[in-house]
Amino acid sequence: MGLFRKKLEMPDASHALAGRREAMPVPERHYVNGNPLKPPYPANMSQAIFGMGCFWGAERRFWECEGVFVTAVGYLGGYTPNPTYEEVCSGMTGHNEVVLVVFNPDMVSYENLLALFWESHNPTQGMRQGNDLGTQYRSGIYTFNEAQSAAARKSLQIFQDRLEDEGYGGITTEIQPVSDFYYAEHYHQQYLAKVPNGYCGLGGTGVCYAPEKVAERQES
Repeated sequence: MGLFRKKLEMPDASHALAGRREAMPVPERHYVNGNPLKPPYPANMSQAIFGMGCFWGAERRFWECEGVFVTAVGYLGGYTPNPTYEEVCSGMTGHNEVVLVVFNPDMVSYENLLALFWESHNPTQGMRQGNDLGTQYRSGIYTFNEAQSAAARKSLQIFQDRLEDEGYGGITTEIQPVSDFYYAEHYHQQYLAKVPNGYCGLGGTGVCYAPEKVAERQES
């Protein structure tokens, strides 16, 4: 019971695993679209980072989105530098499994990515997503600037209203400025393209976000 509880609680920084200096080696190119996995990216691109449970299925949702230049999975929001997957799963690094989304804002807006984020998972479950339990499965939006932060918080209220209309409880999604992002191991990158029948625990609530409400709130 103690181990189970530990995996559902964020560790104290003083007790987190030590990690390492060496960054995780990853492929140069995205397995699906061939674009560079790491910067520099084209100057007209913007970036977003989301956590929504197991990052395998989450990444696929975004690489399938028109206007997305490249995606990559990794770890963010913890204390341990350059963690391994096993360390993150131990609950002793504080990291979340996240997806980096590099997108062309002339083709897809940040608000539309937020809509995809909200509709693709259940953001009311705390340190879990479905049957996946642990701090690394928490719902999170990690913002690069004040505009993203404001849009994320407005979108949370919009979706909270929609969820309450359908009988769901409070959203547990954390919204924080981006901290150090560490790429996950090479075999996790675009995993479901390499293993099409691989595990995907991603599941939404079935509640529609209704992105047109973003414009209504911005005008009010």
